[in-house]
Amino acid sequence: MPKRVDHAERRTEIAEALVRVAGRRGLHAVGMRDVAAEAGVSLRLVQYYFETKEKLLLFGLRHLTEKFGERVAARVRAAGDAPEPRAVIEALLMAALPTDEESRTFHHLYTSYAVLAVNDRTLAAQPFIKDPDAAEAVLAGLLRQAQEAGLLRPGVDARSEAVSLLAMSAGLGTSVLVGQRSPESAAGILEYHLDRIFRPGGRGTQARRTRE
Repeated sequence: MPKRVDHAERRTEIAEALVRVAGRRGLHAVGMRDVAAEAGVSLRLVQYYFETKEKLLLFGLRHLTEKFGERVAARVRAAGDAPEPRAVIEALLMAALPTDEESRTFHHLYTSYAVLAVNDRTLAAQPFIKDPDAAEAVLAGLLRQAQEAGLLRPGVDARSEAVSLLAMSAGLGTSVLVGQRSPESAAGILEYHLDRIFRPGGRGTQARRTRE
């Protein structure tokens, strides 16, 4: 009896091959034949699953988004049970910094997708490129939670700080990728700005009530 093919798994394997080869050569230089060779399958099979390079790129984009979400979730879990808003914010921001091979590839390809989207309407329409408001909303919500708990310094505007922190994280990631600064230096800068937003010690009214 022939082995049953898991089509979802096969598509994921091809997407991971795209990520690997694009991480080495750059997204703009990758063709479907390159991805097929990396995945160890025929070009015909890649075309069967994705038909065009555009569809392959779009699937790769979604796959990259999911992998980033898993990376953030792992960092949040590492912060312990019921982490405070600052710990979750740090997990989100630090996960995007290119500190290891996986995160370097993520930042490299994220930037590449953004550049391609400038001239590609289909790519530009994807939420990962078009709608950074989603990440801003999450971060602003966490900052508002911290504000309500008395964890933030007076006068902090949650939305403005969310936008600033995400822009800073992206810029710092690029500076690490091109060798301008070390990952440790970039992380230190993010910590500095979080210290500027949060009260010393990071314990607010909820934490104080718990102690009382």
